[in-house]
Amino acid sequence: MNILYLPFEFPPYFVGGLGTYAFEMARRFARMGHSVTVFAKNPGDAITRDLVEGVEVHRPLTVNAVDLLPLMVPEDVKRWPVESQDYFAQVWMYNILSATKTVNLLVRTDKRKFDIIVAHDWLSSMAGILCKRELNLPFVFHLHSVEEGRSGDGSPTIKNFERLGARTAKLVVTVSYSMRDQLISLGYEERKIRVVYNGVDEQKYDPGRFSKKQVEEFREKIGVGSDPMILFIGRLSWVKGADTLVRAMPTILREVPDAKLVILGKGDQEGLITSLVHQLGIQNAVRLHYRYVSEDERLLYYAACDVAIFPSKYEPFGIVCTEAMSMGKPVIVGATGISGLREQVVHAGPDRCGAHVNPYDPYDIAKFAVEFLQDSQLRQKLGENARRRVLERFTLDRVADETIKIYEEAIS
Repeated sequence: MNILYLPFEFPPYFVGGLGTYAFEMARRFARMGHSVTVFAKNPGDAITRDLVEGVEVHRPLTVNAVDLLPLMVPEDVKRWPVESQDYFAQVWMYNILSATKTVNLLVRTDKRKFDIIVAHDWLSSMAGILCKRELNLPFVFHLHSVEEGRSGDGSPTIKNFERLGARTAKLVVTVSYSMRDQLISLGYEERKIRVVYNGVDEQKYDPGRFSKKQVEEFREKIGVGSDPMILFIGRLSWVKGADTLVRAMPTILREVPDAKLVILGKGDQEGLITSLVHQLGIQNAVRLHYRYVSEDERLLYYAACDVAIFPSKYEPFGIVCTEAMSMGKPVIVGATGISGLREQVVHAGPDRCGAHVNPYDPYDIAKFAVEFLQDSQLRQKLGENARRRVLERFTLDRVADETIKIYEEAIS
């Protein structure tokens, strides 16, 4: 296939996990023998045309159009904070430039041929829709999440982009059956929706990657030492539940007095979490690392922990859980509402690899954290099951194979 791939994020530009996903999929598609042409946002200093591991990458340079937005966009965007308006303007420019370059230069001038158009989330929905209309090719739209889940009521403009993208597309790909059910409940066409779980590079996320000495040295560096370690990695927002995990710590400490909680991430809850730690008097038991880290360092955090906890209230998939499982760690996850975490983690039986909890209830989180921290043999067994489940179900090669089959279905 000749694939026109519109992810918005792609190295060196990252905001969330979409950039990593797009890079891993695009290069795997290329290895499988497909031709992949990517259009991604330029962070401002990247070359505009590139070849990355067999993938042709275009990064059109945008210009500052934020002051033009009030003339062209709906009322709700005009009320966004200035930095959010600027982001919207960059998204808008990226989409227009990507679509016009594809249609007018690559196809009409250079006589390039594409078999399929692929766009991701509202971020590249405009470009996907425009290319579909001009080139009349099959269009597949990936929805990794939707505005109703990310932001509650959210932005009507973004919802409209998501819905128009799904209506225009021949097929819609999403990341879990829980997310599929949400789309159907919101009125998306059930017949169009296909589910492909996300995945990880199991060779990179390998529990044998680091020596015992490396792990011990890292634990000393982050202030944990030999104490039992709980890890949270993620955006510090209400939906991710780090504050509920902090509220669970006093109960955990009554049963496991030397337990340490390490929180790694950034977000608008930083001040709240710091205040909670002081109000609860658990400063000695919590390590707050409000920063982004490289992937290599993130791997060390996973390797160092005894249990990983992700009490998300809304999580279409949750790649941090998959990463922790691939590193052989037991996981405790929020399992109410829209939860792809619930589909990853086996809660009971011989294949158990973690626990499902009510992400609103600190005592439910604490109950399973204490169970795991007090039983090293159980932790080892759960970690082995977690790693095996990733190898069986959540590898990137499997994701690429299943995704290509959906693209072939759209073309046929």
